[in-house]
Amino acid sequence: MGRHEAERQTVSSRAFAPVKTLLRVTGVSGLFERLQSRRAWGWALSASLVLVTVVDPYSGTLTAYANESDYVNYFEVGAEPAVSVELARGGYEVVTGHAASKVFVELAAIPGRDTVQSIAYRKMSSFGWGRDQYSCLVKLWDRESNWRINAYNSSSGAYGIPQALPGNKMATAGPDWLTNPETQINWGLNYINGRYGSPCSALSHSDNHNWY
Repeated sequence: MGRHEAERQTVSSRAFAPVKTLLRVTGVSGLFERLQSRRAWGWALSASLVLVTVVDPYSGTLTAYANESDYVNYFEVGAEPAVSVELARGGYEVVTGHAASKVFVELAAIPGRDTVQSIAYRKMSSFGWGRDQYSCLVKLWDRESNWRINAYNSSSGAYGIPQALPGNKMATAGPDWLTNPETQINWGLNYINGRYGSPCSALSHSDNHNWY
């Protein structure tokens, strides 16, 4: 029967065979094998570091994010910046808590037909504003009056849903400004449009100065 090859030698092993034989005879073969082993581990470590750098140099960087469909970013041209967010190579500054609430506004639900908010929602399109601006308006007037027509600030004298100061300013929108939510909303929307250009810009100002 023919001989079966028990081990297929590589080209390099066959080339180094005479050297190994010589080293074994002289008694230094163990040193040669140790050097080979160290060289192999060093090469493997160097190769792994190069691959990590080439494939993903920022593999250890985490990025926080929000679901864009659930929030309104109200930075606008002409609006005062609500908060400063710094960018750095390889990551972002994480903004949380009160600072984060200034950057994003939760998308407001479409109001029911018989609510005070529905009056404002119907009027948004006449100013060219969409649901994003309505969401800013909801946050702003929730804060100012919680949409109460008789909301009164005893410290400043501001009155009504938009917290007009003084309240009788709203008489320009109708003689029933004291009790009619639509009259108050008409005045408030025109005031926001004339002074800030949009509810989101008014909200940005309110976030920074606690008034608008």
